[in-house]
Amino acid sequence: MIIALFAIALVVVIIGCVVASFFVRRHRETDAPEAGWIKTDEVFNDPSTNRVMRVWLDQGGERHYVTEANQKSI
Repeated sequence: MIIALFAIALVVVIIGCVVASFFVRRHRETDAPEAGWIKTDEVFNDPSTNRVMRVWLDQGGERHYVTEANQKSI
């Protein structure tokens, strides 16, 4: 009985993680640049989403990836 409950709980956790992965953004990806970010000339086509992304730098020099508006691919 306990093994069955553990198996059910494990399946629920796995399904929850899979569903949550559809809503979680990838590292440093955002919809719009924040105030103070510096726009770079670096633009690339993200092969996993086929979106054009631009690299922005924050004041600490960390990179952030923002989708370029009105562009599907390079």
